Amino acid sequence: MKKTNNKENPEQVEQRREETVEFGSAELKRDGRNIHCLTIIGQIEGHQVLAETVKTTKYEHVIPQIAAIEESEDIDGLLILLNTVGGDIEAGLAIAELIAGMKKPTVSLVLGGGHSIGVPLAVCAKKSMIVPTASMTIHPVRISGTVIGAPQTFEYFQRIQDQIVEFVCKNSKVDREEFLRLMMSKDELAADVGSVVYGQQAVSMGLIDRLGGLSDALSALHHMIDKYKRMGS
Repeated sequence: MKKTNNKENPEQVEQRREETVEFGSAELKRDGRNIHCLTIIGQIEGHQVLAETVKTTKYEHVIPQIAAIEESEDIDGLLILLNTVGGDIEAGLAIAELIAGMKKPTVSLVLGGGHSIGVPLAVCAKKSMIVPTASMTIHPVRISGTVIGAPQTFEYFQRIQDQIVEFVCKNSKVDREEFLRLMMSKDELAADVGSVVYGQQAVSMGLIDRLGGLSDALSALHHMIDKYKRMGS
């Protein structure tokens, strides 16, 4: 039997290195399965450019990547690695909706933190995991800076918050009333309203599917890919 040479040429190696540095993404290949690894780190950057000293995930980079992954015949599944403090609500929710709408197998893994709008991003994959030491902050919607003090402003806050709650509950097994209770808690955070949940608690309440690390996430994704291929896509 002739052995296939899968060694990449220098140009391919350099291209993958540049993609990892620029976009925080990489492709993993094993046993005929190709997995795209997407990292969502730091602060989710939306319509406003953040300071260069701030680690950011730029939505204009991530959104086309997700579309390309879904359409690519060379990519079998998506692994999302999360360590984010949150950020722009609309940008974060847009990314989460795109991933939730994918047909291809997707697995998310929360490392460090999946805070604020990071919660919808953590639950948007078909299977979600979290390491025991990771934390997730659940709090009401807020906007910094100058706002117009009118009833319509507060109505907008409530409507966008309802959309986030609906998305999280739809894409996880968390009880809506429990989620709202944690969101509105006044006893957990020193200078804010909300709650912090850690790995095992997030799993116990149904927010995240299971505890696990990188090998667990990859194993689950490989299994999902095999099942997806057997079903004929």
